[in-house]
Amino acid sequence: MKVLSGIQPSGQLHIGNYFGMMQPMITQMKSSELYVFIVDLHALTSVQDREKLSTGTLEAAADFLALGLDPDRCIFWVQSDVPEVCELTWILSTLAPMGLIERCHSYKDKVSKGIMPSHGLFSYPVLMAADILLFQADLVPVGKDQKQHLEVARDIAQKFNNQFGDTFTVPEPAISETTAIVPGLDGQKMSKSYGNTIPIFLSGKPLKKRVMAIETDATPVEDPKDPDACNLYQLLKLFATPQRMSEINDLYVNGGAAYGYLKLELLELLEDKFADARLKKTEFLSDPAELRSILAKGAEKARAKATVTLDLVRERVGLKY
Repeated sequence: MKVLSGIQPSGQLHIGNYFGMMQPMITQMKSSELYVFIVDLHALTSVQDREKLSTGTLEAAADFLALGLDPDRCIFWVQSDVPEVCELTWILSTLAPMGLIERCHSYKDKVSKGIMPSHGLFSYPVLMAADILLFQADLVPVGKDQKQHLEVARDIAQKFNNQFGDTFTVPEPAISETTAIVPGLDGQKMSKSYGNTIPIFLSGKPLKKRVMAIETDATPVEDPKDPDACNLYQLLKLFATPQRMSEINDLYVNGGAAYGYLKLELLELLEDKFADARLKKTEFLSDPAELRSILAKGAEKARAKATVTLDLVRERVGLKY
């Protein structure tokens, strides 16, 4: 089975990225043909700073490797190093109905958050479809907010297959309901564009500042609280053991949940969870030439796969004569 997903280098990767996409992808290494990439072309919709984008790309690669991704057991590359995706994007865009793209909520949501409206932002789902279909992916781990974009990829694949013959694998989403949407500091979905994240590799005082800023209500400690309505509780669930969460749940339901102490507990869990990975990330970033070499080898493998699909597409639509 081919499993594929990518991540944007548009800022520090956060625990929403980790649970929503990175951890599920890393666990697939043993059982699947795995495709993992840094989507720098997508990031251009929100990042127009050369240094930020190039540095962010290397950092995202170091993050993945530090967390356990093995480039020898998967194909790991940077999106822009595989130009075949741009040609496929154009071909698919000639088939993508305007109504289908207009219905995508992500464009309106991002514009409402201050991201500049552009053709690239509007047609983002078509580029994402090309990313997926170019490698004939069977399964795509995505957050719940990206499910609609995957449905667009499926619709485009089916339309192409119906019009030109069986060409693309129609991908399926893989969404973990327990981590589909990781809440941010304010209770909204954790997102770099919302400024409400907890970066994976943050530590010390900066991490403590973020954790202590998690919004909670004003219910007194001794009063019962609704755990399902508390973003602090949802974050604790991602890190604490089931036994500990049972104890915390009792504190919420029966009274006794002190938010300040629970935040400090979450802080300790975060520090411990990523301690080893922090050291590994520092090692990877200390040798950027080696990082670039790893990514270049991955791009070479990715292009070998991409060329097969694109040659077939070109032949099917009449671009080979």
